[in-house]
Amino acid sequence: MTSRRIRIGIDTGGTFTDVVALDEDSGELVTTKTPSTPSNPADGFITGVRKVLDLMDATGEDVTAVSHGTTVATNKLLEGKVERLGFITTEGYEFILEIARQAVPDGYGNSYFWVKPPRIVPADFVRTVGGRLDFEGNEIRPFDETGAVEVAGWFRDRGITTIGVCFLHSYADDSHELAMRDILRREHPEAVVSISSEVLREYREYERSMTTLVDAAVKPNVSRYVANIHERLDQFLTQPSGSVEGSRGRRPATAVSPRGLPFYVMKSNGGVLSADEVVHQPITTVLSGPAAGALGAGLIAKKAGFPKVLTCDGGGTSTDVSVVLDGEPTLTTEGTVGAYPSKIPMIDVVTVGAGGGSIAWISPEGSLKVGPQSAGADPGPLCYAKGGTEPTITDAHVVLGRIPPHLLGGEISLDVDAARAGIEALAGRLGLDFERCATGILEISAWNQANALRQVSVKRGLDVRDFMLTTFGGSGSLLACRLVDILGLAGVVVPQNPGNVSAFGLLTVDVKNDYVQTAVARHATLDHAAVQKTFDELTHRAAHALDAEGFTRDVHRYTRTVDLRYFGQAYEVRVPAASGTIDEAYAADVAARFHDAHRALYGYDFRDDPTQQVEWVNLRVTGIGPITRPELQELSSASAEAAALADRALKSRRPVCFDAADGYVDTGVLWRPGLRSGDTIQGPAIIEEFGSTIPIHPGFALRVDDLGNLVITRLTNSTEV
Repeated sequence: MTSRRIRIGIDTGGTFTDVVALDEDSGELVTTKTPSTPSNPADGFITGVRKVLDLMDATGEDVTAVSHGTTVATNKLLEGKVERLGFITTEGYEFILEIARQAVPDGYGNSYFWVKPPRIVPADFVRTVGGRLDFEGNEIRPFDETGAVEVAGWFRDRGITTIGVCFLHSYADDSHELAMRDILRREHPEAVVSISSEVLREYREYERSMTTLVDAAVKPNVSRYVANIHERLDQFLTQPSGSVEGSRGRRPATAVSPRGLPFYVMKSNGGVLSADEVVHQPITTVLSGPAAGALGAGLIAKKAGFPKVLTCDGGGTSTDVSVVLDGEPTLTTEGTVGAYPSKIPMIDVVTVGAGGGSIAWISPEGSLKVGPQSAGADPGPLCYAKGGTEPTITDAHVVLGRIPPHLLGGEISLDVDAARAGIEALAGRLGLDFERCATGILEISAWNQANALRQVSVKRGLDVRDFMLTTFGGSGSLLACRLVDILGLAGVVVPQNPGNVSAFGLLTVDVKNDYVQTAVARHATLDHAAVQKTFDELTHRAAHALDAEGFTRDVHRYTRTVDLRYFGQAYEVRVPAASGTIDEAYAADVAARFHDAHRALYGYDFRDDPTQQVEWVNLRVTGIGPITRPELQELSSASAEAAALADRALKSRRPVCFDAADGYVDTGVLWRPGLRSGDTIQGPAIIEEFGSTIPIHPGFALRVDDLGNLVITRLTNSTEV
């Protein structure tokens, strides 16, 4: 039998592992899901690979590459589960984390009402070392090696094995940080160390310190996780094809060598990186899963004809939202995950603890709260009957009839009675009736998601009324209609197989590496040769990384960006820069782009004011290794000869509560694979498929487009089922 070329994308979430496989020759896409296995995520990963290959009648011999998106780092930071960290910085700067940006969060008015949250490293675990560089990298005071040895021993004696190092101005010269790392390796060999000059070579000491510490915090978990996954994948692919469980064994039993098989991990910047390299850059994965989802949804929305889209990726632990313009998610270097800022380039995603497993609880003041703590996959919601003890968002959906009493097309049965008992107990403590408590849980969850969507849209100066909402993930579409009402959105687009959009996105992304260097200079006196030299050095680093990833030089692509500001401003605006030689005309073009971008962002610019000088701050090069993207297939249309909608899609009816005041409504339940392009449905209705459920509330209408997307709007001129 002729060998096939199959590329697999796997997104491991808190509750389910989603899998999409692409046959690169035929264009066939196959999707599936399997429960995640938090105790050892590799089990769910390998089960997913085996399951999708079995569906395709294929074996490990056919696999040409595997791309993986993981929420290991995301969930660790989102839930605040950061183990003991140590921090080493320049003598005299031990309170850099405490001082931070001296900013009080919105909504508190002033610092009197705000209690400063715990720092990622308590002051007791911060130590300083003598030595000082200036902003150009010139040594003012030599590195204190004796003091560094004492600091290393101090952390060793207290059993602190994860350490971040950030010395003042190390972006300009990393010699002191490299010396500190060498001493830690010698004096404290068990320590996992991150140094700022390798994590983020930009100025601003607080942001660089925090980014380095976040890198250190997730490094042990990400390294163990990726190593475990990689080892299990190699074991699976080297088994004789006839002996692999789930394989149909239609080929001779031959060993498959994994040597050279690309295994990629999704990065926050919208690219992927080899698993061997990602353990050295774990912070680049803090939005691994969310980034893949935003890219997949962006591609689908653009093909469907929607240039302005907000994305809502609902999983078991969290919900991730982002903005997509003309198919491209917006990027930022001012992102955060939970309470932790991170200045690495990432897709502008806001993550909130509002997933299907988010726990409903009562605050000390007696108010109903939902999340951010999650029951995850183990023990999971009460309805999973795996030992969960507290009601969750999924429990509220199932008792109200919005999701069926089973998941994955019947593979997982749900215990509706257990969910009902848990919510009844919570309702009794709150003094509410059952339906008001259950709908209240979902209403709080909807507002949590709506507030996250406002952060990426309204707070960025965007009018949400111009945007469609693309919902995906296992729980992403459950509150779609309510979000339209809360935010005044134009409507909702639900892609085919929404539970697998993140895994699909993994098949659409290139290999990417970002390299940055702070080089502050006035535009009027810019040293073009120095800028050229810096760009060349960054490009050389990017090329070397792509070489290591197996891309030949003829397919390498490089993009440049520059961060600029008006002199005296505190923050920069990033603009794209063309390739080519740096000369006066080149610099003028970059400055003109900055003026345009500044006006678009803030409504004004100083293009014609010679007293307002432009300043160049950061130079950045992204190296790109391109891949072949899958093509979306059109859905067959509902022709006149086709069976009536009710005959091919309506599977049952059940009472569903969309609003506590209205009670339960008799609602048609349709099986999505039975829908065809051009079908229209008026709510109330429930659309079910293998990996997700889409409730259509009363007053909403659904249309199936040519690509099989469900387009939901506040219309009533369609056929009621």
